[in-house]
Amino acid sequence: MTKATPHRPLEGIRVIELGQLIAGPFAGCMLAYFGAEVIKIEPPGKGDALRGWRVVEDGTSLWWRSLGRNKKSVTLDLKQDKGREIARQLIDSADVLIENFRPGVMEDWRLGPDVIKQSNPALVYCRISGFGQTGPYAKKPGFASVCEGMSGFRYVNGHPDQAPVRPNLSIGDTIAGLHAALGITLALFERERQPGGEGQVVDVALYEAMFNLMEAVVPEYDGAGIIREPSGTTVTGIVPTNTYRCKDGKYVVIGGNGDSIFQRLMRAADRPDMADDPRMATNAGRVECVEAIDGALSDWCGSLESSEVLAKLEAARVPSGPIYNVADMMADPHFQARGLFEQVEINGKPLKIPAMMPRLESTPGGTNWPGPEVGQHTDGVLQEALGLSAEDLSHLREQGIV
Repeated sequence: MTKATPHRPLEGIRVIELGQLIAGPFAGCMLAYFGAEVIKIEPPGKGDALRGWRVVEDGTSLWWRSLGRNKKSVTLDLKQDKGREIARQLIDSADVLIENFRPGVMEDWRLGPDVIKQSNPALVYCRISGFGQTGPYAKKPGFASVCEGMSGFRYVNGHPDQAPVRPNLSIGDTIAGLHAALGITLALFERERQPGGEGQVVDVALYEAMFNLMEAVVPEYDGAGIIREPSGTTVTGIVPTNTYRCKDGKYVVIGGNGDSIFQRLMRAADRPDMADDPRMATNAGRVECVEAIDGALSDWCGSLESSEVLAKLEAARVPSGPIYNVADMMADPHFQARGLFEQVEINGKPLKIPAMMPRLESTPGGTNWPGPEVGQHTDGVLQEALGLSAEDLSHLREQGIV
């Protein structure tokens, strides 16, 4: 278990996290990691649906233990008036609200930003949805897979003349969560600069977060009429940068697209003729010769073990590396030296979860506890934040509100 540091940059900031699954909770996880008090409101009973996703141990998803770290779990039935009333009181005590419901749900519950602003004008109100709070698609269901497709990301991800490929990750949700965490910190910074200290709405759309990754796709199309196509394991217009299979069946990535790097690469690959070929002296020329270059590198890698390939390229100062799975990562000494794994305990058993970035020198983040049990902090939070008594809590339980 990581020891708490004397100070973290978001200490003193209270965050109320509403919604379920990935995008909103990932943003909340980032803020909690760097010191914010994150109060996660979950429905009574099973809690966040993520608790039952993928690999489940002792009744709870291992993913939850990572995504729920450092959060306080409070159960409230938001379908009941009293549950929404308590949620409103918690929101009024907070600096930040994160919600990732379908647009309009919070307004239906009279918890929308216009209502909350009346009682808590300093609140930073972060809204995460598939397509944003405005526009003709605002009410459309916005799962990450759909939004990745419409953002343009899926189109360029895959092989020519094949169906677009999705990574085996919910990348759209995570990227949206990162944008939300950034938007929240920007809004908090702006709030502190204002004399009145007013908050604002942060509107994060999953498809826009992915759209933000699309590099020069837009200006290339508008300025030159070029639609960037999928290119498999390469990057269009940059040669050589590719993935190659070695004799042992393992893959290596080689980035030899700098002019001098290319020369060192081809000499290491026993092809001095290509290293000295004037047609391949610049990237533009190498693009014209891409098939010959990739063919030569494929043949060379296929004749050697991956460790031999990487050793030769390291000696030649050519950017290269293996394709890791999680077992490779956890065995790697550099990952270990950089502290990328933090150990927590679940019911007395150790469990490693990933550290979170960025790395801050003076005020680093850290994991204080893993994702808690459903409602583990309900009594403590409602007593401390709202002054409810044990009798009040007992009555709320009888009504199924907590």
